[in-house]
Amino acid sequence: MSHSKIPPGFHTITRRDGIFQEKVHDAYKSKKKLSEPTICPDCGAVYHQGHWQWLEVPAHANQEICPACHRIHDHYPAGFLTLHGPFYSAHREEIMHLVQNEEKHQRAEHPLKRIMKIEEEAESTLVTTTDIHLARSMGEALYDAYRGELEFHYNPAENLLRVNWSR
Repeated sequence: MSHSKIPPGFHTITRRDGIFQEKVHDAYKSKKKLSEPTICPDCGAVYHQGHWQWLEVPAHANQEICPACHRIHDHYPAGFLTLHGPFYSAHREEIMHLVQNEEKHQRAEHPLKRIMKIEEEAESTLVTTTDIHLARSMGEALYDAYRGELEFHYNPAENLLRVNWSR
């Protein structure tokens, strides 16, 4: 039985719902095709062949802040991962290593998938991310490793995902 409350505008989805399709325009995605090459002056990601990548910085590259850095500057996450429960409290350090390793793995291939902030409380932790798919993959990695209870609540109007994992 679930103890989480579904926030207004969100609906519960199952793990089998697949990748989320955006229902609305994401204000953090580029409104125009960027000139190539373009580099993000904050993180060093390079826009090349239509997407952001980790590449060697080309000479004379244009500069524009990438969508992930833009979200970080605005303090506006796309994904929220809440971790709680007695097992989590007892194994907090180990579980947080798994979360951070999942982010490193995802970020290596996809520069726009990053942890924004980790907020620790006495019995829970909130991890915010720049991408809904990163929050989802972290939750699934936790479930695969430790089982427990995993819930997804998606708000299509705002393209936000809340993931709750407890054990």
